[in-house]
Amino acid sequence: MIARWVLTIALAAMTAGAGLAQDDPGLQARLATEKLDAAALSLTRAQKGRDRVKALVRTVQAYEAGLSALREGQRQVALREAALSQSLSKEEARLSRLLGALQAQQTSPEAMVLMHPAGPVASARAGMLMAQAAPALQTDVAALRDQMQELQQLRTVQLAAAAKLTEGLIGAQEARTALSFAVAERKDLPPRFAADPTAMRQLLESSDTMQSFADGLLSTPLPAGDRPILSFKALKGTLPLPVRGTLLRGFNKADAAGIPRPGVILSTEAQALVTAPSGGTIRYVGPLLDYGNVIIVEPEQSYLVVLAGIAEVFVKTGQVLRTGDALGLMSKDTLNAQGFDPKIQQDGGNPTPETLYIEVREGNMPVDPAAWFRFNKD
Repeated sequence: MIARWVLTIALAAMTAGAGLAQDDPGLQARLATEKLDAAALSLTRAQKGRDRVKALVRTVQAYEAGLSALREGQRQVALREAALSQSLSKEEARLSRLLGALQAQQTSPEAMVLMHPAGPVASARAGMLMAQAAPALQTDVAALRDQMQELQQLRTVQLAAAAKLTEGLIGAQEARTALSFAVAERKDLPPRFAADPTAMRQLLESSDTMQSFADGLLSTPLPAGDRPILSFKALKGTLPLPVRGTLLRGFNKADAAGIPRPGVILSTEAQALVTAPSGGTIRYVGPLLDYGNVIIVEPEQSYLVVLAGIAEVFVKTGQVLRTGDALGLMSKDTLNAQGFDPKIQQDGGNPTPETLYIEVREGNMPVDPAAWFRFNKD
């Protein structure tokens, strides 16, 4: 029971700041910038203890909104990079083939004339068309390379912004805790947060960095012809299972220890590969009480996917995933080591090799994963 509450509290903290509009990451970043600016103004105006507490709460929320917008933007940048990389590879291959054909024509023009089924005139016309097409194709390739460079620069801005906002969030949280304690205990109040030039400069710089990130996102659209990015909600009911297996225990059913779990448990094989059911950002990787190794993925704002019971993990916190990326391996042992359903018997009397726990959260509420994943009914 303690483990369940610890996980619930951790997941609730991860969904903080997820109330922004989810359609456009650039808009989210701009809204977060406005929140940071408003927080700075409220800090300078607050004088009384309780007003200062409210201003610090607002500041913490602004930092959380900024970090949430950065994660969403980071996911979009990763998707755009993948799309651009694919387009660039195709265009470079086309250009390489075209230049190869032109070089062959210049090196052995007699042979090229004989190879064309319509004769020398058609061969000459084809050569002229290829020569005319080459510069345009080179221009397209150069433009795609420029866009890739812009996205890489945007990623650099994002990393700097994330570091700055994280540092600012920690400072604001500490100040809020100290001030709240002093107000509650009727003790002397600590110095005003707005009187700390370093903290205020950090808040204003965070706003400026968020604005730069928003501008960068809004100025780097997807390459023409690429499919629009589907929201996580649009994938409901179509997600592949993260591991090959069958449903062992349903949503909110008690496990072998008699504890109801707000997720489902899959039966799978030892050393089975666990993969990402969708794109997203890794919010947490590591052991958590009796859940074993836990991986928490944020597909987009307001959604979390929890996978627990993985023996060997391949990912790290903050990593951006694409659908199908390897997350880790189940245990080598034939007995379950994650504490969910030890010694569960299959029809043949043999112990189930491994179990993987899956939980999906929308907002801060667990929802039935069966509504999101394509489960094996066997």
